[in-house]
Amino acid sequence: MDTKKSESVRGESSGFDGKLERLEKIVAELEAGGLGLEPSIERYQEGIELLKQCHTSLGEHRRRVEELTREAEGAMKPFEGDPDFPRG
Repeated sequence: MDTKKSESVRGESSGFDGKLERLEKIVAELEAGGLGLEPSIERYQEGIELLKQCHTSLGEHRRRVEELTREAEGAMKPFEGDPDFPRG
């Protein structure tokens, strides 16, 4: 892989999408074969670290979505006398 391209890809890896893209490229490289043992292990190690970071990021985003949903549900409670809210 070209050094500038590799640096560019790693530079983009700060966000979830960049990390996922890099992880997908690592998987493709490993599946294609052709790498020596040491480069393969380095890519595998980098992939594991990216996987952990993506998993953590997804957990944080999930919690944020749950928080926003609770806030939205609280804000959407009908007010007394709301003609659009069916009374039970």
